[in-house]
Amino acid sequence: MTDSRETGLALDPKWSAEGLITAVVTDGDSGAVLMVAHMNAEALRATVDSGEAVFWSRSRGELWRKGATSGNTMRVREVRIDCDQDAVWLIVDAAGPACHTGERSCFYRRITGDALESVA
Repeated sequence: MTDSRETGLALDPKWSAEGLITAVVTDGDSGAVLMVAHMNAEALRATVDSGEAVFWSRSRGELWRKGATSGNTMRVREVRIDCDQDAVWLIVDAAGPACHTGERSCFYRRITGDALESVA
């Protein structure tokens, strides 16, 4: 059974108990997954309104505009929401690396047995 949240056209995010929603970010040209972060209502609204990726930092307890200090901004081409509205997908043009380590994507390692291997 589905409800209007799942089939309708009204934006009605299903926030977690902490008031957050998961945000998956992919490159607009290659489709590569760049990062996964979280948004609260203010971050989602700021992203939609500004066209720049804005997230909620769980560790710092504050909003952060991607690239505000590094210059590695993310211009949002499109924001999609999944069927039950508990995750968003940002399709972006990234001005630089997505990862704080300097890697293009935060997913630059794969698990091989009990170890990690670089795929960058």
